[in-house]
Amino acid sequence: IFQRELKDADGKDIIDNNYRYEENDSIELKRSIEQKKQELKELEEKEKKNPVSFLTVNSHDKSNLIGQTVIKGSIANTAKVCTYKDVQLELSFFSKTGTLLEKDIETIYDLIAPGKSVDFKTKYFAPKKTDSISVKIVAAKIN
Repeated sequence: IFQRELKDADGKDIIDNNYRYEENDSIELKRSIEQKKQELKELEEKEKKNPVSFLTVNSHDKSNLIGQTVIKGSIANTAKVCTYKDVQLELSFFSKTGTLLEKDIETIYDLIAPGKSVDFKTKYFAPKKTDSISVKIVAAKIN
């Protein structure tokens, strides 16, 4: 026999000292736990299959005193389970007419836990006539 707390129709607490722990309660609890484990496993598999869809990048750029383009930004992990690492960024340099001048890959060697973000900074000598830079995530590894 266990004690459990209940609420009456008015929302007031009632103590039930005659509550018997039933075997069915245990079975339902086990089912619920197993269902949650299965859901987490399925979610983890989904997050492992396509890391790029769970990562976002925000960035901005400026020129420094020696003519380098400094790109600063952050990478956020929206996954619920997986931690990612070694995120590969594709940097695309465009002219003012939108012509692609150059593409480079930059790897950010850091761990990004679920729901967290990391900052990055990189420097490039951008091609002449670069007007804008696009940064996108192309790959990442699972930790």
